[in-house]
Amino acid sequence: MSDLQANTYSIKDRFRQFYPVIVDVETAGLDPKTDALIEVSMMTVKMDEKGMLVPDEQFHANIRPFPGSLVKQANIDFLGIDPFDESRNLVSEEDALIPMFKAIAKKVKANKCKRAILVGHNGSFDLGFIKAATERLNYKRSPFHPFSVCDTASLSMLVYGQSVLVKACIAAGIDFDLDKAHGAEYDTKMECLLFCKIFNKFTTFCGVPEPVNEEIDYTKSSSENSDEANKSE
Repeated sequence: MSDLQANTYSIKDRFRQFYPVIVDVETAGLDPKTDALIEVSMMTVKMDEKGMLVPDEQFHANIRPFPGSLVKQANIDFLGIDPFDESRNLVSEEDALIPMFKAIAKKVKANKCKRAILVGHNGSFDLGFIKAATERLNYKRSPFHPFSVCDTASLSMLVYGQSVLVKACIAAGIDFDLDKAHGAEYDTKMECLLFCKIFNKFTTFCGVPEPVNEEIDYTKSSSENSDEANKSE
């Protein structure tokens, strides 16, 4: 990457005005509508002076199961977490998520992006629980895109031939402590390092993607757009 590119390149330019936020959740089941969200962590990224992506700021909370939520014993046994242990400094979904949303929204604005996009290992799972909690809170200003994610499991499979987080980190040369796995705070840090590693590896060897400045009117048929694109060539 040239010095000029490094000085002018930004997260806004690279991610189509979406701001990547790495998210990991721990849950008491697999159904986001009924099962308790018990831990959440979010981590932001920034670009250094060379145009490389690096970890920025992390937010974390242990969450008290919402009233009427289900707690599946198999999930709790796997995680080794007591979701009702108040010594974990439990907070409500509202007290956990809304401050995070507001902090992320400030990062989105500071980077001149339109909204955040969730980055996660099997990110659609994390987004499902974040969306369900947002709906329970009736919070209308979630910074996250409602259905799109950047999935580090898929990206790791493509780049490193591994989809399991620990193996993907090992393949990427990232030290991973198995004793700390399956905690949202630690896993988010590892996922962030992995996402940055993949992005930086791609940027180093493939450079900066060329922008696509073609104006597309999505109200027209695909054939009409195709005809106009061909005329402009």
